[in-house]
Amino acid sequence: MNLLSIESVSKRYSEKELFNNISFGINEGDKIGLIGINGTGKSTLLKIITGEVIPDSGRIIKGNNVRIEYLSQNPYFNEEATVLEQIFEGNSEIMKTIREYNKAIDNTDTPNEDIIKLSQQMDTKNAWDLESEAKAILTKLGVSNFKANVGNLSGGQKKRIALASALIKPCDLLILDEPTNHLDNDSIDWLEGYLNNRKGSLLMITHDRYFLDRVVNKIIELDNTNLYEYKGNYNYFLEKKIEREEIEVSQEKKKQRLYNQELKWIRTGAKARTTKQKARIDRFEQLKDEEVNTTKDRVDISVGSRRLGKKVIEINNISKSYGDKKIIEDFSYTVLRDDRVGIIGPNGMGKSTLINIITGKVVPDKGTVDIGETVKIGVFSQETYHIDDSLRAIEYIKEGAEYISTADGDKITASQMMEKFLFPGDLQWTYISKLSGGEKRRLHLLRVLMEAPNVLLLDEPTNDIDIETLTILEDYLEGFQGAVISVSHDRYFLDKMAEKIFVFEGEGKIEQYTGNYTEFKSNKKIDTLFVKNESMTKENKKGTSKDSKKNQKSLKFSYNEQREYDEIDDIIVELEEKIENIEEKISETTSDYVLLQEYLKEKGSLEEQLDQKMKRWVYLNELAEKIEEEKK
Repeated sequence: MNLLSIESVSKRYSEKELFNNISFGINEGDKIGLIGINGTGKSTLLKIITGEVIPDSGRIIKGNNVRIEYLSQNPYFNEEATVLEQIFEGNSEIMKTIREYNKAIDNTDTPNEDIIKLSQQMDTKNAWDLESEAKAILTKLGVSNFKANVGNLSGGQKKRIALASALIKPCDLLILDEPTNHLDNDSIDWLEGYLNNRKGSLLMITHDRYFLDRVVNKIIELDNTNLYEYKGNYNYFLEKKIEREEIEVSQEKKKQRLYNQELKWIRTGAKARTTKQKARIDRFEQLKDEEVNTTKDRVDISVGSRRLGKKVIEINNISKSYGDKKIIEDFSYTVLRDDRVGIIGPNGMGKSTLINIITGKVVPDKGTVDIGETVKIGVFSQETYHIDDSLRAIEYIKEGAEYISTADGDKITASQMMEKFLFPGDLQWTYISKLSGGEKRRLHLLRVLMEAPNVLLLDEPTNDIDIETLTILEDYLEGFQGAVISVSHDRYFLDKMAEKIFVFEGEGKIEQYTGNYTEFKSNKKIDTLFVKNESMTKENKKGTSKDSKKNQKSLKFSYNEQREYDEIDDIIVELEEKIENIEEKISETTSDYVLLQEYLKEKGSLEEQLDQKMKRWVYLNELAEKIEEEKK
């Protein structure tokens, strides 16, 4: 069933055309990823679909009963509200009921009859279940203080609250603008699973390539004012985009050959006497007016770097706390010349603090950081507030360097480098204040590299950077002659870039692992299983006799375990069928809000049962394998 159609939509701002006469539809069950280079109008298109922005031409056709929920990049926040109140902003009745009940509970002087009355109101409006679901989602997204004032929270925490608010509201079409920004790796893993299991359609902008590969079933690309659709995930998109570009190049080359032939004929002094000749001259004029482009603009950042000596950076027993909160405790590490380090961990644990200590922006409570004499550090930070918006883009780049040497020894001017970074001539002289957030990030990255560093410190480099720029950045880092240390939540980026992973575990503890992100996750699971098995082994050793071999018993199922092992597959299938049936009921329920909440509660209970049974299934099957191995 079609939920929404975009027909012949065009939009431009001043001289900049974003898209021209684009059309596509969103159907029930579609999970769409919207991608494109920063500045192509992705967020503007979402705002047109939601009605926040009016297109220059074209129309949006939406079904009367289609419900849309939208997470924008800059959502509205009530600074006076608590976290839970913000979640239900827009649903005044629920918000008022929860607020009054929580105030009554916090006030020890509240009469019992008032609490009972408010509790009954919570029951009537199903506020208990809604509040419980909101808390569960907030916890998964890393927000645990539900009574905190929104006005006192960081930008990242506010974004996670806005995401939770969008997820909890029933809708037919969920629209998300960069939902993974400001989320740590565990939260992204959870969101990925949540969206995969969620019924209803999805349209989102994201540059997380694993996310696109695992969640979406359709890709829409905005490219050079046009829109292209691909019915598949990110890997499918890559294959089909290459095919499309090869066809376009072939067509352009044919057009170029025809143009050259017609130009040669015109130069012979053709006369427009006959109808045939006139038609041919008209065709030449048409070819001349059409832009012929046989090359695809790409970001090319194959620049040179300064020589790096033997001593790079030595971090010696540093510690840092803020009040009672330990951020880093007695951490040491010697950075090597070709290091590729990825830093991960929950938000607020101190990842950026470590970067700032290395650069000298933050002074450790104890310990030292020694930097080699030949080291030239380039820092790509999360924020762009340090950029002077009153400058033109090219002026900002020239502050770093007028030109730069490439890896081959050639020289590229600042203007030429900007062309390679998809800043054409007119955009180079644009004031920075008029650039999009993604374009500012790209400009900031170019400025860092223009200064030819030999050590790169990257703090969340993948936030607001489009996929094409990310791909070329990763290629650049592969050939970079120096050390790279990057804080990132982008799993794809960490897999391509990192050879070591530093994990902030809490209480100032930083663990070090060899390998990329996927290898770290795999090893982490093995370590956890090893610790668990080792603990079980120690428990089993308690009470054993001195002659352990004599009293040692072979592994086998107990009677109950054997019966559970025989039945568990059928139980899991039954639970999955029940969940599928309840999901169908949820998708069919549109107006009865109370019934919908009952279905959601039942679904949550079934999913919890399924999760427990799956854990038992893993345990029983591992035990069965061990029993079989012992028999052999």
